[in-house]
Amino acid sequence: SGKTSIIKAMQLALGDYSRYLTDEDFHIKSNDSPKKEITVDVRIVPVTETGAQTQEFDVNWTREFGENIRADSDGKAFVAFRTIGKPDDVKGGFGVERFVLDQWPDFKTWRSAQINRRLKIRGRIDSLRHISIDAQRDIHQELKEKNSFVGKVLSEIQYEESEVKTLEDMIKELNKRASEKSESLGELKTQLDGLNQTFEGAGQVDITPFPKKIRNLSKYFNIHFGESEINSLPMEYHGMGTRSWASMLTVRAFTELLKKNHQGKQQFFPITTIEEPEAHLHPNAQRTSYEQLADIDGQMIVSSHSPYLVSVAELEGIRVLNKIRNRISVRKLLPGLNSKEINVLKREIMRFRGEIIFANALILAEGITDEQLIPAMYKLWCGRQIYAKGVNCVGVGGRNYLPFVQFGMSFGIPVCIVSDNEDDTKRNVEGQINSLKSSLGPQFEENNFAVEYLGASNNIESELLNVLGMRYEIIEALVAVKTKGSTNVHYVASKRNELKKLSDDELLELMRTSKTSYSNYLADIIVKNPKQKKKEELIPEAVLNAFTKLSQWLDQ
Repeated sequence: SGKTSIIKAMQLALGDYSRYLTDEDFHIKSNDSPKKEITVDVRIVPVTETGAQTQEFDVNWTREFGENIRADSDGKAFVAFRTIGKPDDVKGGFGVERFVLDQWPDFKTWRSAQINRRLKIRGRIDSLRHISIDAQRDIHQELKEKNSFVGKVLSEIQYEESEVKTLEDMIKELNKRASEKSESLGELKTQLDGLNQTFEGAGQVDITPFPKKIRNLSKYFNIHFGESEINSLPMEYHGMGTRSWASMLTVRAFTELLKKNHQGKQQFFPITTIEEPEAHLHPNAQRTSYEQLADIDGQMIVSSHSPYLVSVAELEGIRVLNKIRNRISVRKLLPGLNSKEINVLKREIMRFRGEIIFANALILAEGITDEQLIPAMYKLWCGRQIYAKGVNCVGVGGRNYLPFVQFGMSFGIPVCIVSDNEDDTKRNVEGQINSLKSSLGPQFEENNFAVEYLGASNNIESELLNVLGMRYEIIEALVAVKTKGSTNVHYVASKRNELKKLSDDELLELMRTSKTSYSNYLADIIVKNPKQKKKEELIPEAVLNAFTKLSQWLDQ
């Protein structure tokens, strides 16, 4: 099961998905045999305004849940129930039942948990309202559908009886004036009056550009949007981004109406699930939409592939689904991280590199030079782009590896460091890793982590020049930097000859002073490999070892 399946499971347990249940919803095992039953367990716990779990439900929720409340081994209250969906052999179709759970089982044995058949939950739990927002949303289409969120909001429109008469009199006058002032409408009315002849004079034709009755107002309802009232356009003329966003915002209006309807009558806690709120929106709009959705009452569960949404979300609220050896695991931020460490993760990673949470694996290196060269080396190594395998190569801007390793281990992302080996670099990196091993203990995943060091006393520049002997390729990259893409053959040849006269030490110094500019050109040269060298002659041993390790991880 993946993200969409989890949302459907929520809808089956808390919403109205039972009437949409089909054969396709039942899991098909690796031996091609379908499961006979869908099982969904839900646990509800009391929390504070900030989301911290408390010991007991407040008095109103205690009254709401009644005898269904249980306590765990720590004395903390909870309500848990199991939803079972299976084919109905008698009536046909599918049947769905809900039973209270006396205990919340350990995950490894959750299927064997005993259900309390005496306490059967009949129907949905109205106080826990599930609201599902599909990825395929369009406010223009939803305006025509009674069962859409905006349709439900419109169905709630009510006026006082005295106001209805006043408004309908105004509309009657408006229709009359519109008909009288339009020659076309006048001619149409004259011709339609011929219906009287068919019905023996018993009839009257009214031309009504506007609805006669207030109850029909929603049928003519439309939404306009624009920079000002003068140049606003109806939704059908806007792009899918605006229409999708508007559709999501109608959920806020719907939720507020539900809240008012429950007030003073019944407890109300909405659980809203939304798939891909980023659909059709540009990056800043994605960030804004998240803030607006987060303001909706209750609990919000968002399924997303957007690094922009992730960058503004709270790290503690993120869950990542990984597929390893045909099994799905769910990962979250490692327990035990202090507020300082969490802030570093937010500042160093989430603020600008939210996309790495979607990576299958990470290669960490010291700087931008490595970040540009390693993907080119990967392409030379296996003939594929590194991102095609879901691998992100990140220059950490020095030796600041620790936050990235913590991040990877939190969310099940294998991490390989390719480190320089000059001065005290190795000692510094090993100190960071030993510190992390000590703080995480058994949570440190040796099988998903590796460090590879360049040759002794080398950084990436000295490794390429002194160990691999890539003098030709480096000079060609520096020629491209110096000539800035010039097509003047003599000028380019002059610069090439000038660079060829430099010693290795001088060439090395020039590489170090033009890091970010030469490495981009060198990356292109490595991929093209004009001298048809062996891979081992263009890729450092440490990087080759990292690629081998990646291959092992990704083929699990």
